[in-house]
Amino acid sequence: MHHNFLFDLDQTLLDFHASEYKALGIVLRANGLSFSDEIYRAFKAYNKSLWLELEKGNISRKELFTKRFVDVFSRCEGDASGLDPLKVNDEFIRTMSVNGVLMDGALDFVKKVKEGIPCARIYIASNGATLNAKGRIASTGLDKYIDGLFISEELGVTKPEAAFFDICLKQIGEPKSSCIMIGDSLSSDMLGAKNASLDSVWFRPSGDIDKAMKEYSIDYCAASFDELYSVLKNWAGTSG
Repeated sequence: MHHNFLFDLDQTLLDFHASEYKALGIVLRANGLSFSDEIYRAFKAYNKSLWLELEKGNISRKELFTKRFVDVFSRCEGDASGLDPLKVNDEFIRTMSVNGVLMDGALDFVKKVKEGIPCARIYIASNGATLNAKGRIASTGLDKYIDGLFISEELGVTKPEAAFFDICLKQIGEPKSSCIMIGDSLSSDMLGAKNASLDSVWFRPSGDIDKAMKEYSIDYCAASFDELYSVLKNWAGTSG
C-alpha cells in the first residue's frame, strides 16, 4: 500500500495570485482595457467570493466566469461594450496556464516527499479549470513529481463535496487510511476532508487556529514546507 498525499494546488504548491495578477494584466490590456493594482485587488476579492458561492452550490462555473469579468469590465477604463466575458475568461485561463509560479520551496519539497517518504504518491486535488491547472503544473516542472490529477472541472463535482473525494479514492484504489488531504482552504480542503472522513493537514493556518481545528476536525497544521514534510513523514510512519 502507498502513502497517498492529496495536495491542493493554489497557495499550497503554486502561487495562484502571482499567476493571476500577471495574466489579468496581459488579457485586459490586450483587449484595450486598463489594469492597475486596484483593479486586481477588486477582481481578487470578488473572485474569491464567487468561488465560495460555487463551493456552496449556489452558482455554476459558467455564472462564476461570467460574473467576474462583467464586474472587472465595469472597473476598467476603455470600451468593454463589445467584449464577451466568457471569451475573455477563456483568454485569461489560457494565459494563466503558461504562467505558472511556484510557491517558494515547493519544487524541492515535493521532490523531498517522493525521495524521503517510502511508497509516496503525490496527487493534486483542486477546484478550478483543467487547462489552467495542467498548464501551470507543466510550466513549473511540478508535473515530474505528480502521480495523478483530480480537477473539479473534469470530475464534475467540487470540493468540499464528499463526492469529489469519492472519485479520487476510487481512482487511487486504496483505503482512506492511506490518504491525507493537504491544503490552505478551510472551506474547500479542510471541510472536504472532514466530509470525506480523510486525515488532513491545514497548510499555512491563520486566524483562530484552535477553533478551526475543532470545527473542521483537522488533524495537523504546518506553517512551512519543512514543518509540512515532518508532519507527512510522521503520518506515513503511523498510517496504514
